[in-house]
Amino acid sequence: MTENIRNQLDYFIRNKAHHAFRQEKEDPFRLAETFEKAGYSDLERVVRRFCYVLEKEQPVVYPWERIAMIRTAVTLPEIHTPKEKEALSEAHYIHEQGKVCNINPCYAEVIGTGLLGKQEEIRAQMEKRKSADDPKVQEEYTYLEAMLRMTDEMLAFARRYGDAAEKAGNLRVAETFRRIPAQAAQTFEEALQFFRFLHYCLWCTFNYHNTVGRFDQYMYPYLKRDLENGTLTKEEAFELLEEFFISFNRDSDLYTGMQQGDNGQSMVLGGCAQDGSDCYNLLSDLCMDASLELKLIDPKINLRVHKNTPLALYEKGTRMTKQGLGFPQYSNDDVVIPALLRWGYEPEDAYQYVVAACWEFIIPGKGMDIPNIDGLSFADVVVKCLPKLTECMEFEDFMNMVHEEIRTQCAQMITKYKNLYLEPSPVMSLMMDGCISRAKDISLGNKYNNFGIHGSGLSTAVDSLAAVKRFVYDEQSVEKQELLDALAQDYKGHELLLNRLRYEGPKMGNDEEDPDQIASRLLAWFAGALEGYTNERGGIYRAGTGSAMYYIWQSEDLPATPDGRRAGEAFACNYSPSLFCRLKGPVSLVKSFSKPDLKLTANGGPLTIELHDTVFKNEESIRKVAMLVKSFLDMGGHQMQINAVNKDTLLDAKKHPKDHQNLIVRVWGWSGYFVELDEVYQDHIIERMELTL
Repeated sequence: MTENIRNQLDYFIRNKAHHAFRQEKEDPFRLAETFEKAGYSDLERVVRRFCYVLEKEQPVVYPWERIAMIRTAVTLPEIHTPKEKEALSEAHYIHEQGKVCNINPCYAEVIGTGLLGKQEEIRAQMEKRKSADDPKVQEEYTYLEAMLRMTDEMLAFARRYGDAAEKAGNLRVAETFRRIPAQAAQTFEEALQFFRFLHYCLWCTFNYHNTVGRFDQYMYPYLKRDLENGTLTKEEAFELLEEFFISFNRDSDLYTGMQQGDNGQSMVLGGCAQDGSDCYNLLSDLCMDASLELKLIDPKINLRVHKNTPLALYEKGTRMTKQGLGFPQYSNDDVVIPALLRWGYEPEDAYQYVVAACWEFIIPGKGMDIPNIDGLSFADVVVKCLPKLTECMEFEDFMNMVHEEIRTQCAQMITKYKNLYLEPSPVMSLMMDGCISRAKDISLGNKYNNFGIHGSGLSTAVDSLAAVKRFVYDEQSVEKQELLDALAQDYKGHELLLNRLRYEGPKMGNDEEDPDQIASRLLAWFAGALEGYTNERGGIYRAGTGSAMYYIWQSEDLPATPDGRRAGEAFACNYSPSLFCRLKGPVSLVKSFSKPDLKLTANGGPLTIELHDTVFKNEESIRKVAMLVKSFLDMGGHQMQINAVNKDTLLDAKKHPKDHQNLIVRVWGWSGYFVELDEVYQDHIIERMELTL
């Protein structure tokens, strides 16, 4: 690490000295009130908000930096008043905050063209619609005009940054802003600054969870050219890259998310090309090295692997895991790509897949998929069926009821997503395929418009059903009514049964036939229950094994379950064993979790395991962990993430947060600083099972 990078880590990350430039918070609805009085359309409101935010931003450039830009205006105004929002929610389905989010724009398209080139495209489309009488065409013209106004504002903002750089004596950054974003980037440094500019502007439009995508693929040509012509040495390029990585963390505390750290800055590296070749390149390797050396939560590294990925790359990923980063997260091309093809994605798109904010699979530039629109609670399905347990003579009778309940709940869920509303996003649309030529905002859809449904509480449901099978039906050692009484009383007065179910029952994760077969059936039923349905935008519904925040939300009000879980106790995070499962070990765990046909439920959702940090003590241990990850994926696993944890350290961090400011943990599909999490998430991470090899 160079002295420059060490100094930037101190300034931006440890001391947060740049926060001195931040402005006071504003009333987020003040601007909306003026919009309401003026009667502006939503499109006009979005344009005016963007202009307002960029005008408020005060460009700050330091003499010693090469990748500039920090946020100074901390409030992103809403375009609707609370009253208007309420009216919108009554007439529309509002996903999250009603903003375009969790998709991957094609940054390379604008970086390789420049904003002036994009403006030429916009004007050409405006000319086609200039004198039309058709109201629809006039509306398209108005939309293109709005895009043009926003790009003008972006160019003006860039000029202000160039002036600020010159005033600060940073002629290098000043010269960069004299070329980009107006012109196409010519060098690796210009391309990095161009990306930073676009990413910054997306946040200022109130788009969030703006993923980075296949960075090593679209940025590599710039790096390769600079190395070949002598513009950069490899060492200079690496220092630039580290500074670029630091820029992701300058303002991430301002980014919208469920928790601090949940900001969607996911970067995908490697992968298999359509011709079967491996896409991992020099820039992929430099990104891994930069993440390993900097030890920052952003960008979050996602590694695409396949059957020909060498063990050495898994070992490199394991060294990152050893640092406690909670990444890389691994995605298996040999499962994901066939799943996407099965769902109707074209091959040239499926092979370009990236990971959304957490782990859902999306297509850059062409997808307006909403991969996290809702979540099915497998545990709730079981609970809903339990009152009729006494009517079931055979266990298979009960399973049939579970199957029917999954179908019922899925059918009920998808009736909610009608008349979807998302705010217009012309800046995002600049980077999405076909939006300019069609004069259609990305908020209204694109080539792919599929919705993803998570599946939480799987291991709770599986363990519950396996316990019912063994104790109630096979052994007949527990009476049906006895079990129902114990559940109704939350196991009070039934402590012996509680312990038996919790610690002696069959568990998913121990390579046992019954629970693993049940898991396979539940996931297949879930996928089948969503097949054949089409959403209002013509897309399909994709089932997944992820839980997102539902593993907390959906468990809080759920009564006791037959696996020995008491009312309100949390589910496991994502695709993982229950919190009180006494696992035989990690080998049994990966065997269990690779048995289902995960191509059916490939919306995303990794096998999430916690390894005690002592597991990573030497090179032999690192090789063993790497082999474990590779084994899971080779056996048909679709996704995996590992936490290197130490319960004693976590407990101490909770008591003495100031002593553990840089302690990073994997939460559900993202990494964050442990001390910044809400207590409910801290406690859940502490409760997760630590495994050793």
